[in-house]
Amino acid sequence: MPHLNEGFLPGNRLDLLETGSKYFPALIAAIEAAAEEVRLETYIFADDDAGRAVAAALANAARRGVRVHVMVDGFGSRGFMRNLGSQLMADGIEVLIYGPNVSPFTLRRHRLRRLHRKLVAIDRRIAFVGGINVIDDAPGQTPARYDYAVRIEGPLLGPIHASMRHLWQLVSWSRFRRRFKTAKRLPAATAVCGEMAGTFLTRDNLRHRRDIEEAYLRAIASARSEIVLANAYFLPGRRFRHALMAAAQRGIKVTVLLQGRVEYPLLHHATQALYDVLLSAGIHIYEYRRSFLHAKVAVIDGIWATVGSSNIDPFSLLLAREANIVVKNSDFAGDLLASLRKAMESGAAEVGREDWEKKGLLVRAANWLAYTVVRLMIGLSGSGTRAGAGAGRADAWT
Repeated sequence: MPHLNEGFLPGNRLDLLETGSKYFPALIAAIEAAAEEVRLETYIFADDDAGRAVAAALANAARRGVRVHVMVDGFGSRGFMRNLGSQLMADGIEVLIYGPNVSPFTLRRHRLRRLHRKLVAIDRRIAFVGGINVIDDAPGQTPARYDYAVRIEGPLLGPIHASMRHLWQLVSWSRFRRRFKTAKRLPAATAVCGEMAGTFLTRDNLRHRRDIEEAYLRAIASARSEIVLANAYFLPGRRFRHALMAAAQRGIKVTVLLQGRVEYPLLHHATQALYDVLLSAGIHIYEYRRSFLHAKVAVIDGIWATVGSSNIDPFSLLLAREANIVVKNSDFAGDLLASLRKAMESGAAEVGREDWEKKGLLVRAANWLAYTVVRLMIGLSGSGTRAGAGAGRADAWT
């Protein structure tokens, strides 16, 4: 088993940002201070108050000579080019759409591959990684959608910027852009800005198909005392489930914080089909009900932590482009753990095993029907089988 420090870069300053109320002011301030370049990737870029505020900051940066590159997902940001996208291009901003706008129910695997990353890199000086889209997180709803991002300074900016630049080139080339020009390379961000060690992980459909999942599995296998995992869309495959169950059975306290409100009924009920086996293994399940849960984070043993865009479900782990950072630092992990515990105490309810076993036959049948439908969709799309030579074994989603 690889050592947990493998690939970690020391010397970073990392600031945990909880919900859009912390994230958007920090993001806009960083864009307003940009001198050379801003790169932004997001699944959703909405034409609402948050989206217009970010767009205005980007436009102001472009007017003062900053190179600005914006990439959004074609399905998540459908309609973007009709309003904000066209306005940004008129302001001199380069805009790319990742993938066509297609129905999420298509069974053609290549069309299901979406850009789900939420990344920003500014002047190779500041970066943001997390799960927060460019969208109001509390439109007519109080409190806000529960999510996290991280503001980063230090050596981690190097791989973050390189990944964003590489994807921009790939998408540009795939569109046969005859006027495509390679952007000026900025100096490598190697300056030490803090004391935290971290690594930047991506999931794609080539060399990094399983990097995020494998990081989770290594950390879970090495856990000694506690695993706390919060995930908006939680439908782990057999290997991931067994890792959590094995940890619980060897005496590790395993807690998962899941979505309590119904946002997507099919996924919600498919996840609940797993409650019996997880609770029987001694895993503690909490449902967050105060608002919608959108977080994709975990803390292990109070020192290992991850924040990013990747859910623990087939979409994130088998299809989408995702990005997480993994941090090994007790201060950062402690802050995230304290935030998660506060969320569980003030906005969540624990699912008791006895109470869950009392659920009626109709509820259980609906859950298993939803789970069967999801499995069937995964199988028909080809996502639950081998993806070809050199791809590595896909997890068994059964």
